[in-house]
Amino acid sequence: MTLKNASILIVDDDSDVLMALRLLLKPIVKNVVAEKNPNNITTLIQRNAFDIVILDMNFSGLVHTGNEGIFWLNSIKKSKPETAVILMTAYADIDLAIKGLKEGAADFFVKPWKNEKIIETITTILSEKKSNDRKTQGLQSSGTEIIGDSAEMQDVFVKLHKVAPTDANVLILGENGTGKDLIARAIHDSSNRNDKPFVKVDVGALTASLFESELFGYKKGAFTGASEDREGRFEAANGGTLFLDEIGNIPLGQQVRLLTVLQNRQVTPLGSNTAIPLDIRLICATNVAPEVLADEKKFRKDLIYRINTVDIIIPPLRDRGTDITELAHHFVSLYAEKYNKGSFKFDPNFIKKLKAHDFPGNVRELQYVLERAVIMADDNVLKSEDLVFSSIERSTKTKNFETSSLNLDDIEKNAILTVLEKHKGNVSKSAKELGITRAALYRRLDKYEL
Repeated sequence: MTLKNASILIVDDDSDVLMALRLLLKPIVKNVVAEKNPNNITTLIQRNAFDIVILDMNFSGLVHTGNEGIFWLNSIKKSKPETAVILMTAYADIDLAIKGLKEGAADFFVKPWKNEKIIETITTILSEKKSNDRKTQGLQSSGTEIIGDSAEMQDVFVKLHKVAPTDANVLILGENGTGKDLIARAIHDSSNRNDKPFVKVDVGALTASLFESELFGYKKGAFTGASEDREGRFEAANGGTLFLDEIGNIPLGQQVRLLTVLQNRQVTPLGSNTAIPLDIRLICATNVAPEVLADEKKFRKDLIYRINTVDIIIPPLRDRGTDITELAHHFVSLYAEKYNKGSFKFDPNFIKKLKAHDFPGNVRELQYVLERAVIMADDNVLKSEDLVFSSIERSTKTKNFETSSLNLDDIEKNAILTVLEKHKGNVSKSAKELGITRAALYRRLDKYEL
């Protein structure tokens, strides 16, 4: 959750306090609701999804004990435990605020307050909520965080959260470098099989001669060179999850053998007559477009039905809006630590150039580009000239999973991205080529979050 997407409820019986906080927060958050009467809290939090409630500890009355604030804090936490509560109090009542922290409040601030401190407190709480939400939803993949606040990635996370606890077979679709393997691992880590093996096989890289021996195993003497028994990947994954990557690249003959094993739920190693029962959760991934998978000359329809109980489509990085900036901060921090470079800041043109690139290699390309930038940077401010995009990625841009959109917004956005990349982020030159004013281009950059 970021500050601009936050929804905040302020409860205080002082109209001046409500107005001051509302004026402070309204320009920087998505939604602010101000309420004088604490008796309306229950109705408000039931009808609205507030991320934070800013709650006064004392309301109208001759005796200000702070008990009103503690009562409403407990009421909020009981009704909406995921909602963070920040307490407001006078300096003399700090002990009561500390009691509130013990009762579950996220933080407190003292009146009169400093605006910067309030914004810092809210930002910290939202950041902690975001981290906790990811852990709750299983968005940690073996220690690797799956980063993304965009609507497109949130849809992926919702689907992942729903499908992970089941044993449904999953087909993950997406371009190269979008993170299909991370999603597969996250599904396993969030499943009931997370304490059992997770076995990954790049089936697209297996030759016909290796396909059966690698997947199904073999007995000693089954063929020349088989000097001992070997367990296949299916058997190794028994009880856990088998992840077959690049499944769209296997030939029809191998698809038949794979289908037989999946239908019978058992595997027979080469050189053996004894079938081994299988209890696996199957996850497959491919960068091949759905229309290619639907072509029976290239992929068996009965196999598609077998592996595709649920499909998850991973969006390309160019369609993920502000995720590019978030990922950039993550990778730069990661490589700065790895290469003992200290912390980095971003020149505004650095981010503009990043967003103007269409990243045919997706997150993987972004990662390598930023690693190179950190290594080659002359100081702790990354500039646009520190970004060098691979000519290999540009010349080998895959069309495997790309589909041309006729949506007018998509066409306009892609045109802007193309021209900005051509002119290396120069807005004046880009606006001139597009036939619009600089102001009009800036409006469109803001519209598409570029």
